[in-house]
Formats: sequence, structure tokens, C-alpha cells
Amino acid sequence: MAAQAAPNDRTPLLDDTERRENINDDSESNSDNGHSPSSGGSNRLREVLLFVWALLATAAVIVLAVWSQHNRQTGHGTGPTPEKRNLIFMVSDGMGPASLSLTRSFRQHVEGLSEDDTLTLDKHFWGTSRTRSSNSLVTDSAAGATAFSCGKKSYNGAISITPEYEPCGTVLEAAKRAGYATGLVVTTDITDATPACFASHVLTRAMNDDIALQEVGDGPLGRVVDLMLGGGRCHFLPNGTADSCRLDETDVVKIAQEKYNWTYASDRAGFDALKLGENVQLPALGLFAHYNVPFEIDRRNLDHIYPSLTEMTHTALRALEKETEHSDHGFFLMIEGSRIDHAGHINDPAAQVHEVLQYDAAFQAVLDFIEKSETETILVATSDHETGGLGTALQEPGHLPVYNWFPRALAKANASSEFLSLQLAKHIAENPGEHKGNLRSWVNETLIYGGLGITDVHPEELDTLVEAPLAAITTFAAIISLRAHVGWSTHGHTAVDVNIYSSGGRDTEKIRGNVENTDVGKFLRDWLDLDVAPITEELKSKLGKVNRNDLAAMDAVSGRPAEAAAAGEVPQHWMEQHMREVAAI
Repeated sequence: MAAQAAPNDRTPLLDDTERRENINDDSESNSDNGHSPSSGGSNRLREVLLFVWALLATAAVIVLAVWSQHNRQTGHGTGPTPEKRNLIFMVSDGMGPASLSLTRSFRQHVEGLSEDDTLTLDKHFWGTSRTRSSNSLVTDSAAGATAFSCGKKSYNGAISITPEYEPCGTVLEAAKRAGYATGLVVTTDITDATPACFASHVLTRAMNDDIALQEVGDGPLGRVVDLMLGGGRCHFLPNGTADSCRLDETDVVKIAQEKYNWTYASDRAGFDALKLGENVQLPALGLFAHYNVPFEIDRRNLDHIYPSLTEMTHTALRALEKETEHSDHGFFLMIEGSRIDHAGHINDPAAQVHEVLQYDAAFQAVLDFIEKSETETILVATSDHETGGLGTALQEPGHLPVYNWFPRALAKANASSEFLSLQLAKHIAENPGEHKGNLRSWVNETLIYGGLGITDVHPEELDTLVEAPLAAITTFAAIISLRAHVGWSTHGHTAVDVNIYSSGGRDTEKIRGNVENTDVGKFLRDWLDLDVAPITEELKSKLGKVNRNDLAAMDAVSGRPAEAAAAGEVPQHWMEQHMREVAAI
């Protein structure tokens, strides 16, 4: 008798002979019942297979749809990178986390909204950014914008110049060289630190006259910007003309038009002629204010004179979209809510909430554009720093802490402290020698009550305004802050981390969480697949290394110490340069 196979010999449960016999038996049995393997059994098998196939196909469609949606939102794609793309980068200058808390509660109060009704920005929170510069834990806007434009840390005051005093190529310059259309939209002077860092290279931010020339194309790389909208007209007009703040007689507008073929608009009528981007001939320069566009709380009452940030955003998006309609490349656009920072410097909470709301509206306008665009487009937004050390609570001297703040006090205000201080200066200039009692009454009735809606002004507050009118801009801000129980720690910048927002999209997960501000700058150029190294080398060959001793010479030329210009203080010349515009209103 043959030995029984051990289990580990892996003897089949049925050998081949037995399998064949069983199959034959089944076939005969089916034939006896009137069914052949090619009829009933085959039909049932086919039905089962069809059902399984349909189930698997449905599951595959669902999985692909979910994966596709996830890919669009997170950017974890595995396919080839699309060639044509648009990148919109928004900067909320000086806006810290507390600015969002302040504005969100204000909006809920004035519009009667529930506590869970949030800003558009809140719905697109992405992460936070660390803001230190190369020489300070507290950055200024120039070093902050250099981190965005070049992806490098630098010293406070630097305009796309490294700590070694060498120029660094920017994302905008590289984008233009690669075939993208480019644009800058701001509500401050277009030669201010943030826009300047994308299209110019100077030792310090106070060199506005040089920045203006470089921005229109009179620089080492030629013209790199296709569209600029904002304020700062005075830096483009020759010294000696009525609206100029230049220190030389260079007519930058004339150079822009005759040498670099810019079209030019200088007022509301000129802006309206652009038809929100439908009638723009690039390159286009729009300078709609002598210096800064007024705070939104004031501009809304001067809409016939100044366009809003949202209007300029719509115009830029459409103009650049049309320009690149038949191009293999899209566009790069930087949009700045510039005057959030100024409201923080002044410590004016009423001005601040309206600036943030306008920035939020511009953010929504970009999202709407992305939704309709057939070109891959993403939005990344962040701040360069926080300004003012804003706190949504205040302990009054001699009182116990009050765990509350009062948006209703801000809702009563219809003017910024900047506008009110200008009105006070204008009134004093037009009424020399006015009795102080009469001036006190006018200030109380016209500015305190008429502008801020305050009925309980203290005599000491009125005395300060009458006796020290040059400090009125911060006095008005302190008066409204006290009524709202809003606190501030400084008139300068702080080191607090700032928020990052995004529309989402390919690769945007790279700036999730807490990152350096330079990581944001590197992401911008990487997403557009740009190489800035050749731009940097070209700049070095043409500009060389800037001498640190030139700072002293800069001070002598500008009349404003370069180190002070880098410190981010409240510019005293706001008052002087706005007086002409206020007089014309």
C-alpha cells in the first residue's frame, strides 16, 4: 500500500483525473435536465459578470471624481504641469490676526449677522507666516516684501537688495522674462515699499524717485511691469509743478509715455474710461491720487474722485486676462491692501475695519475670477507684518478690566482720524487768529460729533486737539479707540505671526502650517516654474554691489534719514501731501 502523502507535500484536494470526472458528471447532469453548459449556466455567469463590471465601473467613476476634486483643492496631482497659468498674490499690509477679529465682529454688528457669519478670508485660511527680517525680529514692509519678491531675508528698508547689498531677481521680473504679463495694484503710493520690491532695486525704501523711474522701465532690466494702478502721482511729476514731490525735474510720466509707450490715466474719469479692464491698452499706468488713495471710510464718500481697491482689482484681472488670451503664458499680479498698515500706524480702528472689509471684497473678486477662468489660476494672500499691536480690548486707566469691546462705537464713525486732522489743519489755516473757544466748539460739533459720532468728549481731549493740532491724527484715533475699548501697543510694527490665505490648488499644500515669509516667496516663483538666478546675475552685472556708505548720501538727498525710513514710522509728510487734495474736495 502506498504511503500517505504528508500535508507539507501539498497534494491537491482533487487530482487532475478527479477534476475532469467531476466536470463531466456536472455536464451530463445539466444535459439530463435540459440545460447545457452553453445555455443556462453560461447566461447566469454572464449576468453575474455584467453586474460585477457595472459595480466596478461605477465605483471607479466615483473614485476618479473624488480624486479629481481632491487634486484640484490640494494640488497633489501626478500629471504634467499645465503650461499656462495665472498667479495672483495679495498682500494685506500690516494686517494681523486681531484685525480679522476686529473686522469680523464689526461686520456682524453693523449688518445684524449671527456669530458664525464670517469673512471671506476666514473661509480660506491656509496657515501662518513668520515675519522677522535679516537684522531685526520686527520687520518693515521693505524687508517683508523682499522676502516675497526674492524669497530672501534682508535688512529693514531694503528694496530687493540682499544683506550683502547686492540686487536679487524678483518673481515679477522672472515672470516677465518668461513671457507672463505682469501687474501691480495698490492703494498707496505705487513707489511704496511693497510694490517697489517687485519691480525695482534700491538701497532703501526712501529712494522713491529712483523707484518711479525703474518701475516704468528706466532700470537695469528695462520695462518689467505691464500694468500699475494706485496712487503716488507726485513722484512721477517734475519738481516745480503743482503736484510734484520729486526732488529733481525728471518728468517720469513723459518718459513712460514717450520712451516706453505707457498709456496714462490720472483721475476718476481716466479710470472709468478703462471700463473695468475692457478698454485697457498695455502697458498702462494709472495714478489716481497725489500720494495715497484715501482710507476706504473716507473714499466711499469721494467715490467720484477715487476708485476702490476692488474696482482696480477687477480692472487689472480683466486687462491681464485679455492680454494673455492668445498667449501660452498667463499673468502674475500683485494686489496690496496697502492702507491697513497706515490705519495701524495711526491706531485708528474705524479706518482699519473699513480697510479690511475692502480687502476682503477684493479677495472675493479674485475668487470669482478664478471660478470663471479657463486657465489654471491660484490665489495666495498674506501680510508682511502686523502693525499697531492691536488688541480687541482695553483697560482704561484707573478702572478694572472690562471683558468686552464695543463695535457700535466704530459704527458711528464716518471719517478717519487722518481726514479729520486734515480738516482741522485746513480750518486753522483758513481762520488765523480764531478764538480758541470758537475753535473748541467747531472741533466738538464738526469733527468729534460730525466725524466720529461721539457726544461725550472730555474737556482734556478737546484741549489736546486745540493746543496741539499737529498731533491731531493720533489724538482723534485715541478718542475713538477709547470709546470702542480697542487697545494698541505701538505706532510701529510688531513681530506677531501673520495669516496666510489661499484659493487652494496645485502644490498650495507646500505653504500650509507655519512657514517663513521667504517660503511664500519661493513658492510664488516655483509655482510659475521660474528661474530667478539668471535675473539676479544680470542685475549684479549691471548694478554691481551697492556701497553701504551711500546711506549717508541718501539722507542728504532725501531729507529723510534712511534708517528712519526703514523703521516704519508714521510719515509726517502724509499731512503735507494730502493737503492739496483735501483743499480740492
